[in-house]
Amino acid sequence: MEMNLFGSKSVSTSEMVHVGGTYSSLFLSSRDKATVRFSKQFYCPRGIFFTSSNIYLSDKAITSVGPHILAAETNCHGINGINGETSNLYSRNMRVLDAFDDEYGGVVMDTERLPESPSAFAPSLHFSLAHWKKMGKKGIWLKLLVEQSELVPIAVKEGFQYHHAEQGYVMLTYWLPEGPCMLPANASHQVGVGGFVINQNNEVLVVQEKHCAPSSSGLWKIPTGFILEAEEIYTGGIREVKEETEIDSEFVEVIAFRHIHNMAFEKSDLFFICMLRPLSTQIIVEDLEIQAAKWMPLVEFIKQPLIQGDNMFKKVIDICFARLGKHYCGLSVHQMLSKFDGKPSSLYYNVVDSKNINCVGN
Repeated sequence: MEMNLFGSKSVSTSEMVHVGGTYSSLFLSSRDKATVRFSKQFYCPRGIFFTSSNIYLSDKAITSVGPHILAAETNCHGINGINGETSNLYSRNMRVLDAFDDEYGGVVMDTERLPESPSAFAPSLHFSLAHWKKMGKKGIWLKLLVEQSELVPIAVKEGFQYHHAEQGYVMLTYWLPEGPCMLPANASHQVGVGGFVINQNNEVLVVQEKHCAPSSSGLWKIPTGFILEAEEIYTGGIREVKEETEIDSEFVEVIAFRHIHNMAFEKSDLFFICMLRPLSTQIIVEDLEIQAAKWMPLVEFIKQPLIQGDNMFKKVIDICFARLGKHYCGLSVHQMLSKFDGKPSSLYYNVVDSKNINCVGN
């Protein structure tokens, strides 16, 4: 169809109109044909209209095509010039950012496909939030990598809040609906593990740390550490013992665990004490945090003043003695598969022989 940019044209069925860098199909019947005179163009959520006595197209005459729906924006934006060219960057970049829906009615933004420059990210983010709100979305998740740190202030200005941070990224969230935020909070607990390794000579594997509180100076203690991400409790105990002493061991049971609050970074703390059976004897200390390590007779270990003065530690030792004497059952690990989430799990529980109330050693 011929068109005079300074004159007029007839809009026919399924014409493509370029508005602000975004294309949308116009499906008009023959009786809806109209003359459009290009001067100053405007885009509004319920359609496209033109000023200077030009035609107005209602939302009934417009069908959006593709993932980036023009009607997502709630405000009108002026576009000057021919073919949508404009000096208004906000109008040029009006598109919904790449994202996918989560199972809770929220949106997870695609980190790898975000605009690189803050000037391009700002209008796209504003536009996308308006679109998602109109679509009835709830929580918005935005993960920004270290190299995208320039985008953080823009997201915060739009209303995003910090959720958590790791070494390589920060996670931000935005709750769209009215009312209290229903997004899950950051992890509330850190998980630690200690390896109680005792050999056939009733000797305990103990270490002295290089860096500790003055009150713990000179204390011989069991190897301890934090569980790594996606690591089992029992494998974490084995790993910590190996890293600190080079002793190989195998898991027997979780004999007890401690729960305490307001620890590092104001998080709660779960600490699991695992009884381990040694598979080697030669100690090698190469860990940067360990001063020394040795096999210590159990009686000598218990007599340490710091242990004698700590009720909780004394109780743990009592439990260990009871376990060695088969008068106490700890929690052994059993691999289970649940249909609830379809993922393999480690279930910790004790097994008591119904014919004998004493635990049978593994």
